[in-house]
Amino acid sequence: MMAAASPKLGLRPFLPADAPLLAEIFRASIAELTVDDYTEAQQAAWASTADDEAEFSERLGRQLTLVGMLDGAPVGFISLEGAEQIDMLYVHPVVAGQGMGTMLYDAVEKLAAARGAAKLKVEASDSASDFFKHRGFVAQQRNSVSHAGEWLANTTMEKKLPAKEGRA
Repeated sequence: MMAAASPKLGLRPFLPADAPLLAEIFRASIAELTVDDYTEAQQAAWASTADDEAEFSERLGRQLTLVGMLDGAPVGFISLEGAEQIDMLYVHPVVAGQGMGTMLYDAVEKLAAARGAAKLKVEASDSASDFFKHRGFVAQQRNSVSHAGEWLANTTMEKKLPAKEGRA
């Protein structure tokens, strides 16, 4: 009898060649993980953000974007815009709830803190707000965002980071 190898998790920086696969992860995550909170029309409007893959790639490329890997294959990603704004955090539905989102988030929090950020902010979808709440984020305000002819609700959430030495 042979022991089963445990899956190998890892992180790496975004590469432009990742854009098509990350766009698919983005769409699959919206399609399968947000059904309880958004209508099909809202999901389609939201997912259309990745229709222009060159623009999607440029967006990820100008931010600090980390790609979550499982056995060498991308299965999720997170992007940090500027020093404090989490722009995107998406995992493929097959790995949802298995720690990939947490691993991505923890890495960005550590990087942001090391860079001197005083807080992290996110516009959390209704489907993701509990994820962020469990990591110490506090709701600041509710938002309605128009995208591709649909209104989508989300919540601005914020988490204060521990003060770095030398920072007031």
